[in-house]
Amino acid sequence: MTLTKRALGLALLAGLALGPALPALAQSTTQSLSGESVIETIKREGVLKVGISMFRPWTMRDVNGELIGFEIDVAQKLADDMGVDVEWTPTAWDGIIPALVAGQFDVIISGMSIRPSRNLTVNFTDPYAFSGATVLANRAMTEGFTLEDFNSPDVTFAARRGATTVETIMSVFPAAKIVQFDDEGAPTQEVLNGNVHATMSSEPLPSTEARRYPETLYVPFNYAFEASGESFAIRKGDPDALNFFDNWIGVHTRNGWLKERHDYWFRGEAWADQVPG
Repeated sequence: MTLTKRALGLALLAGLALGPALPALAQSTTQSLSGESVIETIKREGVLKVGISMFRPWTMRDVNGELIGFEIDVAQKLADDMGVDVEWTPTAWDGIIPALVAGQFDVIISGMSIRPSRNLTVNFTDPYAFSGATVLANRAMTEGFTLEDFNSPDVTFAARRGATTVETIMSVFPAAKIVQFDDEGAPTQEVLNGNVHATMSSEPLPSTEARRYPETLYVPFNYAFEASGESFAIRKGDPDALNFFDNWIGVHTRNGWLKERHDYWFRGEAWADQVPG
């Protein structure tokens, strides 16, 4: 018998000997991998834990104190499709990623734009929504300003702490001052009160506020400074969760459900009477 034939024979015998153990080994490996996924935890506990941050119309409280908004619809639909309950964890925006990494909830569904700096810490799904940011300014303080006029040390912007618009303001208007607030409504209120010249946030908030207070507020530029995609954020090292969430987003993008819900919250104000004025 040649050496090659002998080697093949030994390999065949080894394979036959291991044959009965291979299915058990594969099952053990599969269970080990799937047991590490947050998807298995959600199924076992029967609850999807979602990190959110308040930002109109993504997530708001209605006149009765109940959570409503685009993100609430998305997360509720996701939980319904998984056959589990949903649990909300409102979190300050600048602490929401550390809270996810610390295991305080399973996923962030809160209008989070994909950013390389964030992607170093968390993994992002495919986008499930797209939006852009615009400037909302105090009319009396800035009417007639050009884009260059806003880029001045005499101009002050307000922004929500930890929001991507902070980086955008610093990039587009590097000479301007910027003050930051934890409350998502504070920047708009500062502009309305005349304490700062302008703010920047995702649509439709700037346009909505400009329509509410046309004598005081306006959107000076018909331009989106931050066209981006919003995604779920999950902890790293969980390919099963990334696969499931990507597929869920794909299904509801193709069947039109995500667009229908996004259009309801972002292209109209039929919901406006549900929230405090």
